[in-house]
Amino acid sequence: MKKALVIGASGGIGQAIVGELQSRQIAVTQLSRRADRIDLADEASVVSALDRVDGEVDLVMVATGALTSTRPDPEKALADLTPQELLAQVTLNALGPALVLKHWKERIPRNRRFVFAALSARVGSIGDNRLGGWYSYRTSKAALNALLHGAAVELGRTHRQAIVACLHPGTVATEFTARYPGHDKVLPGAAAKNVLDVIEGLSPEQSGGFFDYAGREIPW
Repeated sequence: MKKALVIGASGGIGQAIVGELQSRQIAVTQLSRRADRIDLADEASVVSALDRVDGEVDLVMVATGALTSTRPDPEKALADLTPQELLAQVTLNALGPALVLKHWKERIPRNRRFVFAALSARVGSIGDNRLGGWYSYRTSKAALNALLHGAAVELGRTHRQAIVACLHPGTVATEFTARYPGHDKVLPGAAAKNVLDVIEGLSPEQSGGFFDYAGREIPW
């Protein structure tokens, strides 16, 4: 892997992923809402930002996302669920990365290994859900997993060496998780190293999978 594109490069884990890639002598192109005004909820903005990226890359890493969009905390009960929050979360956390893949597809090489990875979350697993709550965030991550799994099936027909992966980095110590002290957290640098180690170990046969920071499959 020689070149990478990181979207969400100004966030806590995004910055760490950029740094870890650079430490591995990988050239990194960075895009973020803060520096480049890329808005994953706006397809025209996604197209415009990607058009400014020169050439092919070996890895596209989408490190964007948010726990909430219209409220201060994730929902604890059905009574807290609103259309505004659910739709905003699905748009940002699921549709956004899928639009990136949609508009990068024509630049995916057919003759060598390529990885498209997006940060998902274990709470997006339906099979692993034992606590309930967090309706919009859970749903958005489950939707992301479904979109990328479907895209992996499609790409597998024409791009035999392409890998699409949903990755759970663990609970990372960032501003997003600062309000949840009861969780064991990993520092962004360690999370970035873990995620990139998993990516380097993936094979095309694993494309479309949902993996944690140690490379273990997570149930859908």
